[in-house]
Amino acid sequence: MTYENQLLEIVQSNERYMVLTAENRAAIRSLPQKIKKQFIDTGITEQTMIGIAAGLALRGRIPVVHALATFLTMRAFEFIRTDVGIPNLPVKIVGSFAGFLSEANGPTHQAIEDIALMRGIPNVNIFSPSDEADMLRGLPKVLASSEPFYIRYNNLRSYVVHDNFEIGRAEVFGNGSNIAILVHGALFNQAYQAKDNLEAKGIGVRLINLRTLKPIDEEIILKAVDECDLLVTVEDHFLTGGIYSVLAEIITKHQRVANVFPFALKDRWFKPALLDDLIHYEGFTGTQLANRIEEKLFNNKKTNYYAEWSNT
Repeated sequence: MTYENQLLEIVQSNERYMVLTAENRAAIRSLPQKIKKQFIDTGITEQTMIGIAAGLALRGRIPVVHALATFLTMRAFEFIRTDVGIPNLPVKIVGSFAGFLSEANGPTHQAIEDIALMRGIPNVNIFSPSDEADMLRGLPKVLASSEPFYIRYNNLRSYVVHDNFEIGRAEVFGNGSNIAILVHGALFNQAYQAKDNLEAKGIGVRLINLRTLKPIDEEIILKAVDECDLLVTVEDHFLTGGIYSVLAEIITKHQRVANVFPFALKDRWFKPALLDDLIHYEGFTGTQLANRIEEKLFNNKKTNYYAEWSNT
């Protein structure tokens, strides 16, 4: 099953669905001739596409719109905020080539602030699947939701079997109490590899695939805050506004204290390259993550040991 096949089944099962694109058909090349009147290509006009989608939603349709994530979330931001977010319309916004999946594209095409932008709009929810299998598990419920959703399209191969999907619920791999790794989207596989590397050294790890960043699973996150020595956030996004910021908000809201170690892009764009080379260059491979996390955990424990010793 692919995204295109699943979307076709969903659209054909309910005439309320409309598929729109701003001349970006990479994921849905064969759909137009199969769904005909349920398909609209607006051309390279992301703002117009969102306006059309809002109009369709006001008339009882469920629009699923497609374009490059960077242009959807930035060029059409005001239209999403005003035409979709304020009236709380069930428009589904599918952004392709988000984060590191933009690969060899330069800064103009790198959507690494998209999560921050979309989560800042009231009523707009966010689904960031870890791979294609995760996306397909979540897609039916996300599209059926009565609320707007931003979806980070992800067709990467899956290396795990995912749990059943519920909006607002994360899935957890492992129950270690030394490290909790919070991740979403395309870096899940690297985080999973880091988990395996750390566990091979006797370090207890739980890996939290957040899946939906809004609504987010505060219960699972707070459990990790209370039970784990170190929380690690991993994301192909700017440090500001992503899950590092979300975690800080949750910790503050519930008056908790935690050791947090973020992996994100800190006020810079990434080096364009093929995906594997890009991940290695930016320091996000499973081995690179594991080595830095182990070093951080060791340093934290050493610092705590000396603090305890100096107070005796």
